[in-house]
Amino acid sequence: MSTHPDTIAFIEEQLGGLPIRTRPMFGEYGIYCDDVFVGVICDDRLFLKRSKADPELFAQTSLEAAYSGASPSHAVPRFLLEDADWLTRAVRATAEALPPPKKRKG
Repeated sequence: MSTHPDTIAFIEEQLGGLPIRTRPMFGEYGIYCDDVFVGVICDDRLFLKRSKADPELFAQTSLEAAYSGASPSHAVPRFLLEDADWLTRAVRATAEALPPPKKRKG
């Protein structure tokens, strides 16, 4: 099963106050905030990378693999996807807790 374009549009709308982008990746989608890879959207579900962000913020998520062979990530339940404030804080905290992208040699 793949992610429906409406799901991508909904998540992008919920995160409208952040500098985010999504891009197709391995048949699903990657999500970036400030050019930091923060997670994936697979099978209409959002998975945010584990980081040193405040664990209390992620207390209502579960650790699951987004796809076979993936490392466990924070699986965001639907009711939290609908909470734009929580979602914005979670994505921002994840981006801030992860290392910045490496500069590519050109």
